[in-house]
Amino acid sequence: MNAPDLSDKPSSRKVAQAIDALRHGWPVCVGAMVLLPAETAYDSGNPRSDRLLISAARAATLHLANQKDAAIPEAPVLIRAAQAFTLADARMLGDPTHDLANPLAGPFRAEPLDTPDDAVAAMTLARLAGILPAFMVDASPSEECVPVSLQDLAVFRSSDRLTIQTRAALPVRMARDAQIIAYRAPDDLREHIALVIGRAGSDRVPLVRLHSECLTGDVLGSLKCDCGPQLDTSLSAMAREADQGGWGILLYLRQEGRGIGLVNKLRAYRLQDQGFDTVDANNRLGLPTEARDFPVAARMLHLLNVAKVRLMTNNPAKVAALEEVGIDVVERVPHQLAANEHNARYLDTKRDRTGHLLL
Repeated sequence: MNAPDLSDKPSSRKVAQAIDALRHGWPVCVGAMVLLPAETAYDSGNPRSDRLLISAARAATLHLANQKDAAIPEAPVLIRAAQAFTLADARMLGDPTHDLANPLAGPFRAEPLDTPDDAVAAMTLARLAGILPAFMVDASPSEECVPVSLQDLAVFRSSDRLTIQTRAALPVRMARDAQIIAYRAPDDLREHIALVIGRAGSDRVPLVRLHSECLTGDVLGSLKCDCGPQLDTSLSAMAREADQGGWGILLYLRQEGRGIGLVNKLRAYRLQDQGFDTVDANNRLGLPTEARDFPVAARMLHLLNVAKVRLMTNNPAKVAALEEVGIDVVERVPHQLAANEHNARYLDTKRDRTGHLLL
């Protein structure tokens, strides 16, 4: 199959189409590579491939980390085995939650990547689609694929595309005087929201919380994290701020699992049950520890004409990320809650491995 012509103008639509294709199990073309997603591809046609593209972190699990591109540390690795990979092989290699029950059979050999940047783009597409970062390469060379490039990804991820769609009064349990504001970007199905509590536009610097979506914690009351209690206490703090003449803004970001998606977050939970901490579980899946898009939060604030905030967080990286894109964080407001027997290790990992300021 000839490489797709990517000389036309970069477009976020191509990325949206590629994400949709990956969720449906269809191939995508990134540069000259025809990539079939291992997790979602169909069994029909018995696809086989001589090579698999896996993430750098997953390659480390297979003891191939020393063979990856030293110039691009995050570059994925192209591997080959003695025999062609079946779809079942690809899925087993892509999902580390099965490693204990099904020890990996090698040996595997890493091959040079002609275009490591394209391979990095493929891993980003997998994360955006919420699937495992593992691809069969040229498994379906005759099948039509969706072409996408690094330039298309840059347009898709631009926070400038985000706009306010609508707003409405929304009395909530913590505060009767609240307004909900919905944001959306073209070609992106995720819809972020802001909940403004108190008198918007007050001369006082607003109390702000960036809260990434957590279905298990926010809705189901999971004890494995501190997300649900943090959400509740931040809204209570903003309500108190409003009672004293100030105001608050909750930015609810649709970035489940720190940006890796719900299904992959649950896979990470399964690895945690096997003894891995949060960081190692994500990395073993071939996914980053932190994949959230904080410039989106800055764009949401800018659209509310907010340039200064008092940020409720224990994470200095959030402060730095906002300040890098023009938001003045005049105060970091600590937001620590008591641990329980189920999330104590999770909180220790936050403190010890991701730099959260926790006691």
